[in-house]
Amino acid sequence: MGAVRRHEGAFVWTGIAREAYERSGLAGVTKQVLIGPRDGAGNFAVRYFELEPGACSSLDVHEHDHGVVVLRGRGIVRLGETRQELAFGDVVYVSPREIHQFQNHGDEPFGFLCVVPPRP
Repeated sequence: MGAVRRHEGAFVWTGIAREAYERSGLAGVTKQVLIGPRDGAGNFAVRYFELEPGACSSLDVHEHDHGVVVLRGRGIVRLGETRQELAFGDVVYVSPREIHQFQNHGDEPFGFLCVVPPRP
């Protein structure tokens, strides 16, 4: 069964909890799961991450690929040993097993959608 969640402004959606992204030593990073297993999505999840100024995501590598769409602020993405600046509307493809990290590079929150395989 499908679901609709309304955007309430300020990058908050109806019925979606804003969670601290609990990875070791990370501060200033939140996550909202907009579409996921609780909705019956069996093939993907859509998450919104927001990084406060100066914050960064964990340095990660996964077996799955994912896509990212920047919605807010300015940032830097590390893909392997390459770094690229990001701003509104930019998209990023992260290949399977590629080292990656996102960092807020501005004075306002840096927010992006991330599409990945679902997690139970």
